[in-house]
Amino acid sequence: MSQTVHSLSEQLGETVGAFMSSLPDDDAQIVGASFEKLHASHTGEKAIAVGEIAPDFTLPGATGELINLHNKLNEGPVVLSFYRGGWCPFCNLELQALQALLPEIKALGANLIGISPETPDNSMTTAEKHQLEFDVLSDVGNKTARDYGLIFTVYEEMRPLYLKWGLDVPASNGDDSWELPVPATYVIDSNCVARAVHADKDYTKRMEPEQILAALRNL
Repeated sequence: MSQTVHSLSEQLGETVGAFMSSLPDDDAQIVGASFEKLHASHTGEKAIAVGEIAPDFTLPGATGELINLHNKLNEGPVVLSFYRGGWCPFCNLELQALQALLPEIKALGANLIGISPETPDNSMTTAEKHQLEFDVLSDVGNKTARDYGLIFTVYEEMRPLYLKWGLDVPASNGDDSWELPVPATYVIDSNCVARAVHADKDYTKRMEPEQILAALRNL
């Protein structure tokens, strides 16, 4: 079992609770209604699932170098994490957990790759802020996220709140679409098959680090 005091899910739950309790009533009602709408939606239902082939991609890293999935798979398994952006507090908790897990991922012969729709400059900012030592790729326009069935568009009623909170998604992504990926983690084997998947339209929920390690050990 993990030696951390709090699991990632516990940290995320605490963050959600603190955030919701800090909101004015009117804002809390909008956020609550948007979550109900999200949970009732079909968002993410067509995401690449366990046993399916993970679509190939070539995307720029934070420093501009192009990273190709198939080339990485020639080195061993890949842990692929789609996150919304460095502005997302839930993503930041996950990125920190993944960075802490990186030595164990590497010890199991795997590579770790993060993907967001942020521009390369903003991806570099995210990588530097969290001292990330794994590839952080820029999926501008969410083409790869779309290939994986992970597209979500921020509801119009939530957009003014995002901007009020300083979460400028269009500025981060370099477009006005307000499209984001459903947060998802894939453990992909050397044959490009997704062997473990966590894709949840509830963006406050992520794959536990121990589940990632267990999936890698089972390859």
